[in-house]
Amino acid sequence: QVEVVESGGGLVQAGGSLRLSCATSGRTFSNDAVAWFRQAPGKEREFVAGWGWTPYYADSVKGRFTISRDNTKNTVYLQMNSLKPEDTALYYCAISRTRRNGVHPYEYENWGQGTQVTVSS
Repeated sequence: QVEVVESGGGLVQAGGSLRLSCATSGRTFSNDAVAWFRQAPGKEREFVAGWGWTPYYADSVKGRFTISRDNTKNTVYLQMNSLKPEDTALYYCAISRTRRNGVHPYEYENWGQGTQVTVSS
């Protein structure tokens, strides 16, 4: 049973920073692809950042967000800087057994429950 648990969300002012964490268990993490997605109310879930073979980012967060992973701790992080109100969403961590640079939700088998990020103007 694969477990995925996000943490680190919260309320921050525009221009501020947050660091999200995603802890996984139940499988060998080092061979997996990992990604962060987000979903705002009334909108579809969208790709934010991922690490399959290399880190990669959505254009909307490039230069502001950084994804990293610690395979010894089975944990992936998302450092978010220069936050904007439009970054407000529920952020999800996703894991795939197939190592690839996937940007679609259907490419990931395991998901967490999400952590809320709210950016005030």
